[in-house]
Amino acid sequence: MWQEARELQRAGYGVAIICPTGRGYDRKFETIEGIDIFRYDLPLEASGAAGYALEYGVALAWTFVLAWRVLLTRGFDVIHACNPPDLFFLIGGLFKLLGKRFVFDHHDLGPELYEAKFGRRGFFHRLLLALERWTFRTADVSIATNDSYRRIATGRGGMAPERVFVVRSGPCLERMRILPPDERLKRGRRYLVGYVGVMGRQEGIDYLLHAARHIVHDLGRRDVHFGLVGGGTSLEEMKVLAQELGISEFVTFTGRVPDGEMLAMLNTADVCVNPDVANAMNDQSTMNKVMEYMALGKPIVQFDLTEGRCSAQGASLYARRNDALDLAAKTVELLDDPARRAEMGEYGRRRVENELEWRHEAPKLLAAYESLWPAEAVSPAGRRAET
Repeated sequence: MWQEARELQRAGYGVAIICPTGRGYDRKFETIEGIDIFRYDLPLEASGAAGYALEYGVALAWTFVLAWRVLLTRGFDVIHACNPPDLFFLIGGLFKLLGKRFVFDHHDLGPELYEAKFGRRGFFHRLLLALERWTFRTADVSIATNDSYRRIATGRGGMAPERVFVVRSGPCLERMRILPPDERLKRGRRYLVGYVGVMGRQEGIDYLLHAARHIVHDLGRRDVHFGLVGGGTSLEEMKVLAQELGISEFVTFTGRVPDGEMLAMLNTADVCVNPDVANAMNDQSTMNKVMEYMALGKPIVQFDLTEGRCSAQGASLYARRNDALDLAAKTVELLDDPARRAEMGEYGRRRVENELEWRHEAPKLLAAYESLWPAEAVSPAGRRAET
């Protein structure tokens, strides 16, 4: 979202952001690079159904209040909302009555995300399908992160194909910088396997830890360390699992850290992994971490998922779905083949530079905005977007 906001601002739009506070970002208002940022506090990081209801309710209420603040103090022409939750159409629809445009930035498949988190469908799954339909019907334009999401928008969302724009979340090479490795992060071992991402149930960290146990204990590879960067509702649970598996000394959990520490871990890694669980949600979703690994020239091991293969292509080996032992085997295979690691890393880096980097996606975002005023041959200067 920050890349999109910066791109719109560079193109001449005025941009204001409404979002929650976070670690290191607790100021309720500030301006960064000419972009006004309004923040609100969330009561908790939800993990259960009741928690999500509270979190999403608070987010919707604060976003509504702050949207009015932006309108009355700065004005805006477009509300640009990303999910989850699929509730912001209520705000977008209201402001459409005042002549504003509503852009839906489709980041997650709400119904599939619910099923992945809770392992069931039922009433709430049907409700999320309904909220998704209402969101698409309210939107003037939808932005899809990949072709799978575009098919969702035009299929069960019922949007006209010409109103759906694929804008991939390509990595910014200004941020994802290749740096010298920090050998201290290997904790005296020869190899480092790196991971960055959310520590949640559907991210498959348990599969990664079981793969690590197999590598360390069954294969006797005590020359491998694992560096896991990221926070989330399952972080403490995964630390306990590492202890139960007898691999705590071989795993570093950093929690949420600044970019510098994240880049140090990934630049030091010999192989990077994406253990996302094979389910309907992850199979159709593009994972930023895969393209970030590629941007840093790192070979990847992941389960064989549709969009993961579409992004990485020859930069990755593909383990059997949800098979921790095959994930371990593929990881060791790469660790023992430095020439192949180098070849795959170079392939991924070239693919980012030539196809996936954000500069290749930015024109598609601007085209989506230009379609909001098809009959007006005017500059975006003076237009204000709220995201």
